[in-house]
Amino acid sequence: MALLTILFSLLSLLLILVASNIVKSHGMALREATVEDLQLAFKQNRLTSRQLVEFYLREIRRLNPVLKGVIEVNPDALYLADKADQERKAKAPVTHSNLHGIPILVKDNIATKDKLNTTAGSYALLGSIVPRDAGVVTKLRQAGAIILGKASLSEWSHFRSDNAPGGWSARGGQGLNPYNLLARPCGSSSGSAISVAANLAAVSLGTETDGSILCPANLNSVVGIKPTVGLTSRAGVVPISPRQDSVGPICRTVSDAVHVLDAIVGIDQIDIATIEMSKYIPKGGYAQFLRRDGLKGKRIGMVKDPFFDFGNDTFLAQTFELHFKTLRREGGILVDHLKLDNVGEIFSSAAENTALSAEFKISLNAYLKELVTSPVRSLADVIAFNNKSKKEKVKQYGQNLFLTAEATNGMGNAEKAALSSIARLSKNGFEKVMKKNKLDALVAGDPFDILSTPLALGGFPGIIVPAGYKDGVPFGICFGGLRGSEQKLIEIAYAFEQATKIRKPPPLKF
Repeated sequence: MALLTILFSLLSLLLILVASNIVKSHGMALREATVEDLQLAFKQNRLTSRQLVEFYLREIRRLNPVLKGVIEVNPDALYLADKADQERKAKAPVTHSNLHGIPILVKDNIATKDKLNTTAGSYALLGSIVPRDAGVVTKLRQAGAIILGKASLSEWSHFRSDNAPGGWSARGGQGLNPYNLLARPCGSSSGSAISVAANLAAVSLGTETDGSILCPANLNSVVGIKPTVGLTSRAGVVPISPRQDSVGPICRTVSDAVHVLDAIVGIDQIDIATIEMSKYIPKGGYAQFLRRDGLKGKRIGMVKDPFFDFGNDTFLAQTFELHFKTLRREGGILVDHLKLDNVGEIFSSAAENTALSAEFKISLNAYLKELVTSPVRSLADVIAFNNKSKKEKVKQYGQNLFLTAEATNGMGNAEKAALSSIARLSKNGFEKVMKKNKLDALVAGDPFDILSTPLALGGFPGIIVPAGYKDGVPFGICFGGLRGSEQKLIEIAYAFEQATKIRKPPPLKF
């Protein structure tokens, strides 16, 4: 009896250790491990890709029933891990890649030609078969990354209904913020941010049309990079707008995000925008810009209205004053008292929504028609599918954005006028303040995620880094720049991150 009591106590202790996430392999703590940590452990034979994948699969089984950050796990993940381990033993050329043997979650609107579904969170696409891997997935596989599974998202990248909360999809349920289950995770790349924040994967991919990488990274205390539109391929991604869509990393650190970015940028003949945008990719890649002194001499613009308008919130105001001091101490030149002359019009104009509605219908119909098999072949089919569905959750939040898009008829006079307005808003707003003041970046204290729209309108890049926590809910600081300015933004963000080291893992007390 005493022996049984001892055994039970030992088993209870083991369960507590696992539940508290103090999980090690060959003496290495895997929680919060970076890509560089993992590669060093591989090299020193302290860790295998199989052990790493098994760790993440355990964490997904433990935490995902509550967080709902992962919509589907790759049944071949362990096979792919074994393959990576064999390649490492054979010293294959691919093992020199920073992502070799690293498990990654990709957002469920990014096609994978394997046993995984690609559904954008919708039952309408469940069981459909894609013609090929998305361009970014092809590059990930070439780098030796392990596709661990699909991250959940706001259904149809939050372009089905504006009544649905961020992080919700009929197929995946409601994603939750791991720092505070009552706080929103934001969308549409909610699952990508939730999952890396909670250590359900090493790194992840998200997509952004307007805020869908920056906002979830902001509220889940992780790093998000929204690249210049066309720097990464959108081929094989369930689209909203080829003019604004971008694929980028969501990770726990700037260095991890940059290693993923290095793997996915470059020419994809199926997405012709990548041909022109490849001119911005620096020789030797982006990792060379992970510089501790990266802030030195950088001109960083501050538009206090609206990007630092915290009202009566003294905590946020004081926090960002400390961050300004850090930016200056690290060599940054803050150019203050700047204004966006058309700031009111940027945030009140209907031009973006007008253009996106028409672009969505055109590009989604083209995507659906190219599927090998699918229950739906057009936006009209998807609307009809949702109307006929007997699943109550499919109808839960309606589909008003779908209906608005379906009512469009190509790029008519109204849409062309909207595109002209968008170009003017960008030129006379963000572009003007950047060029006139010779800025390397514009900074925003982004608890409210409002820099994303100026960046979206011009197809500009942005990077967000953890900046603090208020009442347990994270918020970030965002740096945006002109097209092709990723290397400067990386230098700034990395130097800020290393000077502050604000991120901490979520408590996960459930």
